[in-house]
Amino acid sequence: MSFLSAVQRDLQSAGWTTVIATVADVALVTLAVYWVIMLSKRRPAWQILWGLLVFLGLVYLTERTQLHTINFLLRSFLYVLPVAVVILFQPELRQMLENMGSVAGWGRGLAMVPTEQVTSLIHIVSHAAANMSERRIGALIVIERESPLDAIAATGTRLNATISEELIGSIFYPGGPLHDGAVIIRGNRVVSAGCTLPLSESAHVGTMVHTRHKAALGVAEESDAAVVVVSEETGTISLALEGKLHRGLDQESLMQWLKLICGTHDDSASKVKFARTVDDTLRKAGLRRR
Repeated sequence: MSFLSAVQRDLQSAGWTTVIATVADVALVTLAVYWVIMLSKRRPAWQILWGLLVFLGLVYLTERTQLHTINFLLRSFLYVLPVAVVILFQPELRQMLENMGSVAGWGRGLAMVPTEQVTSLIHIVSHAAANMSERRIGALIVIERESPLDAIAATGTRLNATISEELIGSIFYPGGPLHDGAVIIRGNRVVSAGCTLPLSESAHVGTMVHTRHKAALGVAEESDAAVVVVSEETGTISLALEGKLHRGLDQESLMQWLKLICGTHDDSASKVKFARTVDDTLRKAGLRRR
């Protein structure tokens, strides 16, 4: 009881305003550190972050073991470390500022598009991918979400055309001038076609992954875009998202993935399934009559 009284007395002496400010400060720092770790974990920057930690560990170790010469050389790099961090983490810092702008109400992407247009987009992309899969036509469809892809769109041919299944099919028709590149979709419009995508540099990507899939992963690692890939060799449909590649999709599963990503997923079926599971459990337990 005396301990609680002492804590209460300390809180009163410090002032509730100061306590609340301190707790909020610690919480915000914790969230910021967590966000940085989660952001860099799905990108090549995770390796850079580990390298910086190893470097700082070497500085501490050489100082403790009194290796003065090597410690002096390592410490001389500390003066340029802030500039190096800005250069190395430039894509991540840009992504952070874009996300902050989105949160502040200046966002862009699918959140600004009417629901009926997003639903139409999902059906068009799913049907087009399934048709090209049956005919073994390779395709690379990038759906822009919050992160702007203007730099990538600039590498292709500007179209700014309303999306349709016929348009996608004509773009990726074998022998066409734009079929080897990617299309960038923003809202319900095809912004650009024949675009060049950055290849993934992740060490986890196997040697058997084809160029289209590496390009899809490269965009998914650097942005929040959803990239639909149709393999020319096997006709397999894949989806690259947040640095991961989901393979072996069909028209229905791709549609469900896109609905979930775009926020138009109808969970009524899952609710019905859950209700049936609960009902069966109660019946087996004898708590509900048949």
